[in-house]
Amino acid sequence: MKTEITVRQFLITTMLAGSLLFSSTKLQAQHYPFPQHVKYHKHIKPSKYTQEELDDHVRSFYNIWKNLYLKSGCEINQYYVFVDDGNTLTVSEAMGYGMMILPMMAGYDSGAKKYFDGFFRYYKAHPSSLTPHLMAWKQTTDCIDADGDDSASDGDIDIAFGLLLAHEQWGSTGDINYLYQAKLIIKDLLSESAAKGDINQGLNTVKLGDWVTSGSYMNSTRTSDFITDHFRLFACISNDSLAWANVVDTCYSLVDQMQSTYSSRTGLLPDFIINIDKKAKPAIPNFLEGELDGNYSYNACRVPWRLGFDYLMNGDERAFNAVTKINSWLYKKTGGHPSKIYAGYYLNGKAAADWNDISFTAPFAVGAMLDTTKQEWLDKLYDEVLFAKTSENGYYGNTLKLLSMLVISGNFRNPFCELYSGIKHHYTNNESFKIYPTNTKGKITIETAVNFSYSDIKIRIFNITGNIIKELSAEGSGRTTLDLSFLPSGIYLVNLLNIKTGKTETKKVIVNK
Repeated sequence: MKTEITVRQFLITTMLAGSLLFSSTKLQAQHYPFPQHVKYHKHIKPSKYTQEELDDHVRSFYNIWKNLYLKSGCEINQYYVFVDDGNTLTVSEAMGYGMMILPMMAGYDSGAKKYFDGFFRYYKAHPSSLTPHLMAWKQTTDCIDADGDDSASDGDIDIAFGLLLAHEQWGSTGDINYLYQAKLIIKDLLSESAAKGDINQGLNTVKLGDWVTSGSYMNSTRTSDFITDHFRLFACISNDSLAWANVVDTCYSLVDQMQSTYSSRTGLLPDFIINIDKKAKPAIPNFLEGELDGNYSYNACRVPWRLGFDYLMNGDERAFNAVTKINSWLYKKTGGHPSKIYAGYYLNGKAAADWNDISFTAPFAVGAMLDTTKQEWLDKLYDEVLFAKTSENGYYGNTLKLLSMLVISGNFRNPFCELYSGIKHHYTNNESFKIYPTNTKGKITIETAVNFSYSDIKIRIFNITGNIIKELSAEGSGRTTLDLSFLPSGIYLVNLLNIKTGKTETKKVIVNK
């Protein structure tokens, strides 16, 4: 009863604030208004709350987050995500987070498109001096680029993803062509050589930023930049689909190497990995940021959210195995008490801090969604996140909290791959057919919701640019198994066309040999 009263008071207070924020302006048109309730792969959600309550939690905390961190400036019609850290105004990481959040909140926040466009204008006003469509990673309170006017990879990656969300949400026929701008960033991420952009094409790894052009930093990476769900989407709209597929594979290969060799008991990943060109290992202390660069600290704390979402959205078993290994260790380490989660760990599981931080707890809660055997653990983690005091957490923790709540409530989404391929698709809330597994070495099973003859259906395999590769026939009714082992590794679209009704639907599958 005490919890119920607290939740009610929390919602009444913050929703009332939100109604004052959003009542005065007319809603912008959008294609996928909040809430969306995306269909994830097998998972659990907090069981103490209804879906409507989970949605309300997101709305309420979004109101708080917006009041604290969404600011106007430095020029007219510019907005930015304020980073409350000394004389820092914002960083590209924060801008990327904001540009993901706003399209997902459209339909609730009537000003989402206006603010997003202001974010875009701010991003464009602060380009990297090395790569024109990437962002200078940091600005001070006088709106000046600082500590090098070059890029940080995760910010660029999220900004591109945010533009794709905006294209899906509002289209690209207005003042800003979101799709075109996203493609410019994606092209610059890969660039034309390993020494340029944010991707080392020689090693298929994510660099620390476009400032890494030579030397030992070329052989290093940051685990929180393993944003594999974004990379799959980039493959859908670029001419370098195989390159992005290779980056995804390298990310998971490095995760496996770290967990197998350096954290076999805990599954924890280091903030930074070095010596990738030889025998990869965790970074040494003070490699780039601090003593804990080779351990699970304020960068790697995002891994359960990043990789966890890749599993929820794409069903990659490598993500499932990596994240559930961490979750199982954490559950035992804390005895099932989220209040005993600390702000950093050595790879052997020893706490590296004696304080709590939502920056760690919130992503852990996303990771807990994957383990269907630990419902009570997820429930406790979610309450720890929900009732965390905003005043005790800064921009970073509170933003990771909001992003994690979007995933946990089922409202964090990936744009449809077929949106960029030109393949017709009927979007409905009901699944006409299922494919499993969606990450396969060859065979997949297709199962239709209605038991009708496959003689009524055409099954077509497209590559991600919309070119048909093969038409396949199937026998029986309701379920069939197809062998895709003839395809090289990559992302493909499986399309079912009902010849009688003309309805068509498409799903993504990853062939991973």
